[in-house]
Amino acid sequence: MSSPIQVGAVLFEGFELLDFFGPLEMFGLLQDGARITVMAENVGPVKSSGGPSGMAEATMAGSKRFDVLLIPGGIGTRREIKNQPFMAELTRLANASEIVATVCTGSLLLAKTGLLDGRKATSNKRVFKEVMGHAPKVDWIAKARWIEDGKYFTSSGISAGMDMTLAVIAKLCGRETSLQIASRAEYEWHEDSSWDPFAAGL
Repeated sequence: MSSPIQVGAVLFEGFELLDFFGPLEMFGLLQDGARITVMAENVGPVKSSGGPSGMAEATMAGSKRFDVLLIPGGIGTRREIKNQPFMAELTRLANASEIVATVCTGSLLLAKTGLLDGRKATSNKRVFKEVMGHAPKVDWIAKARWIEDGKYFTSSGISAGMDMTLAVIAKLCGRETSLQIASRAEYEWHEDSSWDPFAAGL
């Protein structure tokens, strides 16, 4: 892309730290090539499941659309699927954005919008059956590091979000850019989306 990638990252109480900051590190390494907006229902600190807070600088309601909408997972997803105002804004933003990318149980949030119905998706393997039970109309794929179906990218548990993000960057900026970012981060990119040793037994 010639202009910076507009990334919108959603925070909610109980989000998983690496789900959120792992992908943002990859986008951040694009430097001027990406602009990241962190948002939540309200501006201010949002506590993670691990303790440290993320800082929302914008509200979901005050945001229009993004090139990439990032939805992390975490224990807080179980509460947010019952939060109608949050889910309404998430649905609106997902519809408006060019690419929607979820990490871990972030796919549960996206699935509850109905936008994944009839599409392939994946999620954290430790809670895979639980997630499937919440959204039976989604074609859940157990053995996948991440899945791309149309504009929707969904990834497996926690660290898989960084592999998926590099795939998103490759789609938007080219594979060589993703390889350069992985090298700068001293990160071994699992480029094969079907690589998934954590799906054994599912």
